[in-house]
Amino acid sequence: MAAGRKRKPDHLKVVSGTDQPSRMNPNAPKASQEVPDAPHWLSARAAEIFEQLVAIISGMGIASASDTAMLSMVASRLEEVEICTAMIEDAGRTFVSNVEMDDKGNIISRQIKGHPAVAQRSEAMRHAQSLLAEFGLSPAARSKVSATTPNEENPFGALG
Repeated sequence: MAAGRKRKPDHLKVVSGTDQPSRMNPNAPKASQEVPDAPHWLSARAAEIFEQLVAIISGMGIASASDTAMLSMVASRLEEVEICTAMIEDAGRTFVSNVEMDDKGNIISRQIKGHPAVAQRSEAMRHAQSLLAEFGLSPAARSKVSATTPNEENPFGALG
């Protein structure tokens, strides 16, 4: 069974101008307006990435403490990409395994295998990309919505 498109959240429908009463869910839960804080279980590096992501989505007007778990997953996966990249840079993309030698020490056969960190990094990148798109943090995801900035209130408007 093929899965259809993911349902677009109502606030993104409003921003993109496609909000219509028949397409809206009046009973949808409202996201918290609080800015998310990094959970204590994140590593120091993942917490830094978390804060960078919060700064970006705050600027887009979509930061919410309701999304702490998803942001934590993104931060953890991006940290994993960094860790795997460092491992690959140190050890290389491949390694030699099952080396057979003759009596004189000459190599008869050997097997070259891919470093496990290459596959781990690839999976972390795929997952991070998917999660980032959920927040509109890819060019394609951003192109689907039109962000509007709130009008700044004139602090002297009430005086006149």
